Amino acid sequence: MSLWVIVPVKPLPLGKSRLASVLSDEERVVLNRCLLVHTLETLKRSAGIERVLVVSRDPQALSLARDYGAHTVLEHGAPQLNVALTRATLIAKTQARRGVLILPADLALLTPDEVAALLERNQGPPVVVIAPDRRQQGTNALLVNPPGLLQYCYGPGSFARHCERARQAGARLEIVNLPALGLDVDLPEDLELVRQEVDDMIYWREEQ
Repeated sequence: MSLWVIVPVKPLPLGKSRLASVLSDEERVVLNRCLLVHTLETLKRSAGIERVLVVSRDPQALSLARDYGAHTVLEHGAPQLNVALTRATLIAKTQARRGVLILPADLALLTPDEVAALLERNQGPPVVVIAPDRRQQGTNALLVNPPGLLQYCYGPGSFARHCERARQAGARLEIVNLPALGLDVDLPEDLELVRQEVDDMIYWREEQ
């Protein structure tokens, strides 16, 4: 019995475009790289995960993921997150008997404790475990057991849509509200909140 984690990653030079008012292009690339490394290191220290699968159209991001022991899928065609995640889930479906966890690479405060909190709710399938963002709008973590139980619908307002699709699928819905899971680094105020929580969260500057 195994659980897979799927981590979608935008091309490192393109991610976090909404931080352009406070970070240079070079700083955003370094930030994106550091956030990915943080996610991969956290998952390596988390119990109960069989495999990490990174999905990206960026060969540099995929090479970095392999350095940390992750498996990778090169995304082709027009960028479409829901399509890419569906394809990755098909790869995982035959082996991920305990489900798949979709986890973005921008949860700067993520620790193994938060990962464990998600996995603890994964009992008695069919079950869908969701961690919304701090605005209760987006989906910051989505665990689906069995894999393929619902169609992904990431985008504005995805939290409510994923909840509704879980109910329509007859799954038990578990919602996990934790500060570290709710704080994805998307806007300048998000970055400032992270800095307030972790004094050394300018680690991305130190790598320049």
